[in-house]
Amino acid sequence: MIQLVNDTIDNNDVDRLIDWLGTYPRLTKGPVTLELEEKWSNWLGTEYTIFCNSGSSANLLMLWALVEAGRISRDCKVVVPSVAWATDLAPVIQLGMTPIICDSNMEDLSVDITHLEKIFKETKPNVLLLVSVLGLVPDMKRLVELCEEHNVILLEDTCESMGSKFGDSKLGTYGLMSSFSTYFGHHISTIEGGFVSTDDEELYEVLKSIRSHGWDRDASSKYSKQLRDTWKTSDFDSLYTFYHSGFNLRSTDLQAFIGISQIDKLDNTCIRRNENFKIYQRELGHLLPYVSSKNGFVSNFAYPVIHPERDSIVKQLQNANIEVRPMICGSMGTQPFYVKNYGRTELPNVSVIDQHGFYIPNHPGLTEEDILTITTIIKTTTDEVSLNPYIQTR
Repeated sequence: MIQLVNDTIDNNDVDRLIDWLGTYPRLTKGPVTLELEEKWSNWLGTEYTIFCNSGSSANLLMLWALVEAGRISRDCKVVVPSVAWATDLAPVIQLGMTPIICDSNMEDLSVDITHLEKIFKETKPNVLLLVSVLGLVPDMKRLVELCEEHNVILLEDTCESMGSKFGDSKLGTYGLMSSFSTYFGHHISTIEGGFVSTDDEELYEVLKSIRSHGWDRDASSKYSKQLRDTWKTSDFDSLYTFYHSGFNLRSTDLQAFIGISQIDKLDNTCIRRNENFKIYQRELGHLLPYVSSKNGFVSNFAYPVIHPERDSIVKQLQNANIEVRPMICGSMGTQPFYVKNYGRTELPNVSVIDQHGFYIPNHPGLTEEDILTITTIIKTTTDEVSLNPYIQTR
């Protein structure tokens, strides 16, 4: 089988973990977590990072940190792309905010900028939770300009895009905060896990607090003193004093230990994913001229295909033992958990993506022979003429 993803935790990582466990270390969140957070910030190029138990929790933490820091209110409006993951949209609903779904473009599959600008002008949202889909690179310059022009806070979900760059800067460094996933099959893995990164010191302090119940145990001495002075809390009482409405979304030092060595592999992983992406572009670019790399370096998570003969192509790939998946969640506006609350939302581009989109494998273990096997099946199953209606609408 040609698998969609591969495990980035190899035998050397497991052996190293076994040796470390033999020293009987602390396994819950502790000093190794701090080491991982610092290493990730240095790699990404941000001031601060917190490690949590998943990329989904990272999205929840970003939104709630804005509330707890007084940057937005609970009744705010949040724009979520129509092509996203369930836990980009779900925390907006769970926290009582108002979601606004934006259509996607057909080149990098992120938000359609024309529709986004219309949303900004007509609904005046407070936050844009941008998703860089499958490692593809949005037009960050234009998006940052739009957010600044309309006073919208930009958050980045970069869970599928570790190492992708717009210009010389990595995705995840453009927004006020950014989220990442270290789940199995992503660019790096800590079994389960995620990061939130930011340059904002106040948000960093709030993130640390709400990750762990809302207390101040992880706070800097300056922030801790500020909280205790404000609330007249003694050192003893501070052990069980909760300044923010928090969660328990911590990860462990065991997972952090795995993550430290994973970061050492990350640059090579991104290069391999980009090399595979270029082979896909070479083989399929003339048939599927949707996927663009014009905005920067693509550390591709998986390669997207949008084709009216999707079902036939998928069947042929599956018959050849090649793993494929639908295009993430398809259209968020037609997902049952959204429809139950807000009714069905149909948008032109995402309807095409939803009906005709899927993605195929890309990971460092993939060989050029594997990619050629996949692309040959696609090319021999498709009818180039049938793509013309899509091309003409672009």
